[in-house]
Amino acid sequence: MRDVDTNLGRVLKQQRLSLPLTLRELSAIAGVSASHLGRIERGERFPSGSILRRIAKPLGFEEDELFTLAGYLSPHAPGVAEGHQRYGGGELDPYVARMLAQEPVDVQRAVIGILSILKNIAKGITQASN
Repeated sequence: MRDVDTNLGRVLKQQRLSLPLTLRELSAIAGVSASHLGRIERGERFPSGSILRRIAKPLGFEEDELFTLAGYLSPHAPGVAEGHQRYGGGELDPYVARMLAQEPVDVQRAVIGILSILKNIAKGITQASN
């Protein structure tokens, strides 16, 4: 298990219990099976963007807050305009962030990685031409 899996699971469980909601109640509200939610809370499964979106509101989270906790989005840096997410030191367009959030975890991570690589290549080309 990765640390982010167990830490995220603990946060989700703590928030659920503080409301208080049972797994079955959250399951009914969010439309996600109770067994799957339990595996997420125990760190046995990592939630997809779709699952995070479904459980955010019932747990009292803003979507971007939960995506940040899950490691899909970098925390807001000081001075970043509201609605813009950061990745690898660059700004991710809100539309791109919303569309990306609908993709499976591995696709999201791959796209963010590719964007970071492209940014580094562009930075290298700019520095080479100066």
